[in-house]
Amino acid sequence: MMFWYGNGMNGWGWFAMSAGMVLFWGLLITITVMLFRTVGRPAERPPEYRPATSAEQILSERLARGEIDEEEYRRRLAALRGTEP
Repeated sequence: MMFWYGNGMNGWGWFAMSAGMVLFWGLLITITVMLFRTVGRPAERPPEYRPATSAEQILSERLARGEIDEEEYRRRLAALRGTEP
């Protein structure tokens, strides 16, 4: 006797072998595609330089968005510039 379950593989054996081969080839293809994508990707560029936003610009943006009213804007702007409102 060659096999424990008779002379051949039953239906579940064929299913397990087929599913295993599909998973194997799927994994192999996925790894190959990911490898080619990684190797073929251009080098990353450094982030663009953005000058620091000044406090007055931030204050102006807050006024434009309506977060603060004009009186508070003038008071804070005077405080930033070191002058009396």
